[in-house]
Amino acid sequence: MAPAKIKQWTISNKEKGFDELQYGEAPFPSIGENSVLVKLHAASLNYRDLIIPKGLYPFPLTLPVVPGSDGAGEVVEVGAKVTQFKKGDKVTTLFNQYHQYGPVDIRSSKSGLGGVIDGTLRQYGAFNENGLIKSPDNLTHLESSTLSCAGLTSWNALYGLKPLKPGQTVLVQGTGGVSMFALQFAKAAGATVIATTSSKEKEKKLKELGADHIINYKTNPEWGEIARTLTPNNEGVDNIVEVGGAGTLAQSLKCIKFEGVISVIGFLGGVDRATQPAILDALSAICTVRAIYVGSKELMNDMVRAIEANDIHPVVDPKVFTLDKVKEAYEYMWSQQHFGKMGIKIE
Repeated sequence: MAPAKIKQWTISNKEKGFDELQYGEAPFPSIGENSVLVKLHAASLNYRDLIIPKGLYPFPLTLPVVPGSDGAGEVVEVGAKVTQFKKGDKVTTLFNQYHQYGPVDIRSSKSGLGGVIDGTLRQYGAFNENGLIKSPDNLTHLESSTLSCAGLTSWNALYGLKPLKPGQTVLVQGTGGVSMFALQFAKAAGATVIATTSSKEKEKKLKELGADHIINYKTNPEWGEIARTLTPNNEGVDNIVEVGGAGTLAQSLKCIKFEGVISVIGFLGGVDRATQPAILDALSAICTVRAIYVGSKELMNDMVRAIEANDIHPVVDPKVFTLDKVKEAYEYMWSQQHFGKMGIKIE
């Protein structure tokens, strides 16, 4: 029998930090004829989750909301008109619930799970069947729960505009979830990967994951010039996964190849309009600077097929938190102690 209540997290306000996260009980969710009831077994955190309660998130929010875009679990009930899933299926959430095919549009951009629509930091959730995909056969629930935001964003960066080709060069920044997915996807495609980090310990892990070249950006602040020398004929990097912000973008522009793509995904290093490069700098570099807002269900299913075909397993930090310890997980991730994705186990 289903419980009368479930445990979940809620954000009711923003701008006051992680104290806005409230853990409590809620009624057991009910489903409609096009909905699927999922017993969530795992979730994972993204930088986006951290900045929502801090009032820094630039996209639509509808508060109060259950946070978390990334989750995976098992289908326990389906609505009368559901055709894509059956009871017992392993499923993973789609970030923008309305983004099914093609480029993102205004309507899709306002359907973010854990921002506009109740998310995954809860025991059970009811989702429209279009807002789920079948989890990869080779992954656990915890591994699958990392795909919705970081995984799909990385896949979009490498395949959404100019599909990556074997022999090309990809540069990834740091060791967060997006960068680690990009490293794995690029190596599976036969690309050369340059990675940046500031830690000797993380440098070792990057080598184990297959990074061909590693640059310490603390000891080499002009790492863009160094990265260029690591490419054939010093022509530059084909695809850069840009997560840093104002400071790193300047270096990315120094090493991008003519007609290369810089995929702007985040701003971990902050935003400084006084010092960050101007958009016209892309003209000098003869490159495309492209902002990415995750990706479509179509792209996500393409990614799942690649994960299964290459037996790719997401990089998950060894420290996994339980649902009742989500606030501690936010603090841990905010302090940048994690490597790869930050996982949450849900009982």
